[in-house]
Amino acid sequence: MKFGQVPDPSEIDFTLPKDHPTTKEILKKNKSKKFQAFVGCAKWNKTDLKGFYPKGTKDELTYYSTQFNSIELNATFYKLPTPDQILTWKDKTPKDFKFFPKVSNTISHFKRLKDVTDVVTLYATAVLNFGEKLGMVFLQLHDNFKPKDYDRLEKFIKDWPKEISLAIELRNEEWFADGEIFNKIMSLFEKNNVTNIIVDTAGRRDMLHMRLTTDSAFIRYVGANHESDYERFDDWIERIKIWKKEGLENLYFFVHQNIEKASPLLSAYFIEKLNKEVGTNLHIPKLEDKNPPLF
Repeated sequence: MKFGQVPDPSEIDFTLPKDHPTTKEILKKNKSKKFQAFVGCAKWNKTDLKGFYPKGTKDELTYYSTQFNSIELNATFYKLPTPDQILTWKDKTPKDFKFFPKVSNTISHFKRLKDVTDVVTLYATAVLNFGEKLGMVFLQLHDNFKPKDYDRLEKFIKDWPKEISLAIELRNEEWFADGEIFNKIMSLFEKNNVTNIIVDTAGRRDMLHMRLTTDSAFIRYVGANHESDYERFDDWIERIKIWKKEGLENLYFFVHQNIEKASPLLSAYFIEKLNKEVGTNLHIPKLEDKNPPLF
């Protein structure tokens, strides 16, 4: 994932900003006191995750799902999934595994949320076949989808099938530059139970807004294939500890890298720290390459 890549990561201040003032209030509303965490990569194919699969692995998803409890499913972005394809993926994974499919680019990029009722129905009908293995669907808006298109986004959110949990990633800088605009869209998310995605990437620190809109934190972490990745993970662990105490119910954390082969390595580091510091009991992924390169 090249989004937010910079020539020299050492020049970036990776310090996590303070939480948005409203985040604590959002978490206080959660009375369940339950907490669960799902950590995964963005891909499962051998070509990208070199050094992860044992020799002779016949089915990559089947093996991947023995090492991670979730996947950020980007395949559904590039091609509208069929119900049969969904069932095939579902049947290859254990009962506690979760899929987090991205909304089709036909909806988000080509039609830009306009006149998408029929396509959304097709998409929703397909992903519902994940059943209990459907985590949360996420919509990634185009970089040039701006606040001037607010009405279109509002209609999309209000028309979205309520039986499917939705998260949204805003990418255009204008959503974050004006406090009034930002508060307006966050209020819309809150009222409609839409989870606001946080993106931690070197070149777009404005997307690290620390503004939760539900009791779920959906974090897309883009590493820099740099030694700073470990310190960044340590900082995230400390923030998650705070959020858990304040009422966070769900953590969805997906690891991307500019060079994706390091994603399992970093995920294993993050999961081990999460288990130790936050009290989860997630499986720590095994690496066939015992000393994989980060860079």
